[in-house]
Amino acid sequence: TTTLEYHGWRSKRINDNIPRPREERVRSIEKHLRVVPSELEIIKQDFEKRSSELGKKIEQLEEEKMHLALDVDILKLEAEKLRKGKNKAEEDLDSLKIDYKKLRLSIRTAGLDAQARESALEKILLECRNEEARLKARVAE
Repeated sequence: TTTLEYHGWRSKRINDNIPRPREERVRSIEKHLRVVPSELEIIKQDFEKRSSELGKKIEQLEEEKMHLALDVDILKLEAEKLRKGKNKAEEDLDSLKIDYKKLRLSIRTAGLDAQARESALEKILLECRNEEARLKARVAE
């Protein structure tokens, strides 16, 4: 049996065996209840981050590849255009060479014709002078 005095003392007594929170040790409930990710979750997050970075890099490289393919197409078209221009220039040069040879031949032929004509004219002139000299000699008789 307990006395009233003991009962009053007991109800007011502080139990020192129960740890009480100190102000400097008190954490907010959010911090206390915060879930710490497991190693697997951390690895998964790193993997997803790396995967996302690589996906962006792949997109970048694919875009660059597309631009390079367009550049190659443009360069091929320019090369084809230059090749056609070169072929046309070579054809024109060959045509000019043929025309030049024909012209040289016609000049040579014309030169020969002129020489032949000149020779014929000189022959006629000589005949005319001879005829004139004969006629003068006849007149003088």
